[in-house]
Amino acid sequence: MAKLSVNINKFATLRNSRGGDNPNIVKAAIDAQRFGADGITVHPRPDERHIRYQDVLDIREIITTEFNIEGNSTEEKFVNLVLSAKPTQVTLVPDALNQLTSNHGWDTVRHKVYLREIVGVFQKAGIRVSLFVDPVIAMVEGAAQTGTDRIELYTEAYARNYLTNPEAAIAPYLEAADRAVSLRLGLNAGHDLDLQNLAYFSRHIPSLDEVSIGHALICDALYLGFENAVQLYKRQLAQPGQTP
Repeated sequence: MAKLSVNINKFATLRNSRGGDNPNIVKAAIDAQRFGADGITVHPRPDERHIRYQDVLDIREIITTEFNIEGNSTEEKFVNLVLSAKPTQVTLVPDALNQLTSNHGWDTVRHKVYLREIVGVFQKAGIRVSLFVDPVIAMVEGAAQTGTDRIELYTEAYARNYLTNPEAAIAPYLEAADRAVSLRLGLNAGHDLDLQNLAYFSRHIPSLDEVSIGHALICDALYLGFENAVQLYKRQLAQPGQTP
């Protein structure tokens, strides 16, 4: 059964919209763990418009599950933060400055030399590394050549096309996943996965190690409650005969 890492950025977005400390980000992380999340994901950005750098350090003090920090490793401050926090995993994402949300994976061929170097920096510190990539065979193969431990498949295209043609939507992801397995890469996925499309994705890609979900899960939590939403997402990841 793939693990569910809950991205709590949206809690920080809500907090920052009014100032103060409501909702409390550390409590959100504690509750996500208590409600059954297998991990906590945060994605600090340079402008700290949602997760702040101090939030990352505060969460690190209380984390009892896996801790995944996403971000752009070309920013020195981000690299230093990750090395200080020493999370279970760092997911490297090629975000531009002030980018609203992640919208593409690494060109692992073009940036292979750089990625190999930065992957080594984090691995030397005992941190598992995942590279955010599009479901393209060449990008998966390029990722393997950097020495990364895992890749995270960018699933926005899958989610966009799922409702009209699930088979076509998942086809490139099946190919990418199979190639990742053959190259002995761990496999994560994330972006726009939700209660409608997650079970289909998980069922067709049994090699999936982990999904990182934030926006959709937090939106569902507004109507269903946070604990219930976490459990509903975990059920989508359970294969026949498994229990979340």
